[in-house]
Amino acid sequence: MPADNNVVDAVANHLEAQVQPQGQVQPVAENQNEEEARPYERKKRKKTSIAWNDFKVVVVEGVEKLECRYCKTRLLKSASGCTSQFLRHIERCTRKPKADGRGQQHLTLENNDSVLVVQNFKYDQAKVRELMAHFIIVHEQPFVAAEYEVLNKLLRACTPHYKKICRTTATNDVFETYKIFKGKIKSLLEGVNRMSLTTNLWKSNKTVQYMVLTCHFVDNDWVLQKRVLNFCHVKPPHTGLVVSDALHKCLVDWDIVKKVWTITVDNASYNDSALKHLKGILSHQGALPLAGEMFHIRCCAHILNILVQDGLKEIQEIVNDVRESVKHIAASEVRVAIFRDIAKQLELPTIKLVLDCSTQWNSTYHMISTTLELKDVFPMYKERDSSYHSLPTEDAWEDVKNVCDFLELFDDVTTMISGSDYPTANMFLPELCDIKLLLKTTLNSSNASMRSMASRMLKKFDKYWGEANLVVSLAVVLDPRNKFKMLEAYFPDLYTSADSEMHVRLVRDKFYKFFHEYIEDFKARNVASSTNASCEDQNAASASTSIGNSKKRSGRARFDSMIQNVNFASTMKYELDIYLEEGLYVHTEELMFDIIGWWKEQRIRFKILSRMACDIMAIPVTSVASEATFSAGGRVIDPQRASLGEKSVEALLCSHDWLRAHHVLKGNFEAMTKKEDIIEIDLA
Repeated sequence: MPADNNVVDAVANHLEAQVQPQGQVQPVAENQNEEEARPYERKKRKKTSIAWNDFKVVVVEGVEKLECRYCKTRLLKSASGCTSQFLRHIERCTRKPKADGRGQQHLTLENNDSVLVVQNFKYDQAKVRELMAHFIIVHEQPFVAAEYEVLNKLLRACTPHYKKICRTTATNDVFETYKIFKGKIKSLLEGVNRMSLTTNLWKSNKTVQYMVLTCHFVDNDWVLQKRVLNFCHVKPPHTGLVVSDALHKCLVDWDIVKKVWTITVDNASYNDSALKHLKGILSHQGALPLAGEMFHIRCCAHILNILVQDGLKEIQEIVNDVRESVKHIAASEVRVAIFRDIAKQLELPTIKLVLDCSTQWNSTYHMISTTLELKDVFPMYKERDSSYHSLPTEDAWEDVKNVCDFLELFDDVTTMISGSDYPTANMFLPELCDIKLLLKTTLNSSNASMRSMASRMLKKFDKYWGEANLVVSLAVVLDPRNKFKMLEAYFPDLYTSADSEMHVRLVRDKFYKFFHEYIEDFKARNVASSTNASCEDQNAASASTSIGNSKKRSGRARFDSMIQNVNFASTMKYELDIYLEEGLYVHTEELMFDIIGWWKEQRIRFKILSRMACDIMAIPVTSVASEATFSAGGRVIDPQRASLGEKSVEALLCSHDWLRAHHVLKGNFEAMTKKEDIIEIDLA
């Protein structure tokens, strides 16, 4: 009968399972699933001792023993069920992790500044995975870098506990890092009242348009901070409305809609339309300071680029000859070798020839300035290369020299205002006046090309800076070394006598109006906090038996708070007058003046004015901070990784900026970035 055969087979299999070869260790099933699989067997008595959490039952040569899960020590199982010996073993076991997560640690020697320090060490695979993700992000490595064989050998040489991290795990860890640090940045921004933004658009090598958004602010420790918030894909068409909607979406995502008060952009036409539309939205959602007069800030570096590019058109033929000369030499290693040998024969400095990017005037300046130092090499090179036909004349070299001397000031100013780790708005006005004076002086030059060049640039200068830049002017006044004295001294160089007085009065009126807005904002915040405190007092008083007395106390507290606000606001009105009436702060040029540090020291005397000063100083006058991210973007989205998705690109680029700040990496990020379209020819 088939049914009887099945029963016999089941009994046989059960008996066979009970017979084990001698010397073989077989774990005994203990979990609930195994018991449920044998419903007809007698249920085992539930084990209540905590020792069973650290021991498991094994069978050794037919004898049941208990094996420690950590050190694998085996102890005989007591017939009475006593677990005292197992508990004593657990207390002595060196392999079992402690209650606080620490196991027995090893001693290691760490060399800190030539001093050997003895420290505890315990291998942490989770920490290794975290730092591997940081390594991939900061050093712009592919996800597969975690599987590099030599890197894994290096890590195993450091510790035998290292476990290899696969590409998939590394990818997930990178996105987890992005998620973690995005939460940290959000927490950091919660304590910021006002922040300034810079933004720009960039097209990758796979023709995908990205928008970068960078915020600038002074944190609670009075340190100027810069963080890249977004590197997001913007779908075409890239009109002003599309860019405005993309910006607003980013602001909502970061919950900073009511904290933004300035945005610095270049002079692209879509930026004018985008910021006009966005300004209307933000005006309804939160009051912009000075009715949004400082909301749209034009990038000063971009305006300088327009000025110089327009002026260089007057000597375009000369610049083209220099550019073609460098191109001709760079086209062949043989030509570079010949040129290098001639330079060595003439004992000229071993510098690099630079092939510029025609859209960046400062790269053109570096090209003609380096070429000028090697101008004696080109005639001798022409004698050896009959295919070279772009040799500039002696008069052309003289024009190149004049242009280099002329553009040196512009290059210094561009370098100075392009920093993002120090305030720049308060430093720009003197340099702006120097540029205006240089243009006026060059109009009287004996060189016709220079006169024509200066004339074109002066027209552009008056177009963009014909009226006082409010942000720059306020930053100058809030510099204790300048105050209104600098405006009164420099405005006559920028405008006529009547216009300069009018501009000084305008800046003064805006300055006082802006300060009173800060007072009103402080009063509103203080009243809100006092109201919350009163509500808490009333809630606490309602639980008290003396209801009448508690109401009197809460009412008195509200009155005292109101009087305190009135008195405080009236004293705050004198802050500005006291600051302006005091003499100028004298500071030597040899030392770098930390203007935010100065206001930090004065924050007790000028409670509101100090915060207003830091908000102004955090405004960047250029969008270089955002543009610098494009260089890293070009390296991340290289031809080998062109298939990266938009979310992956944003996670890598934003995390790159956040981790550099987290690890306090040395060196300016903008200085580290190099434009891939600039070619350097080493003649060393």
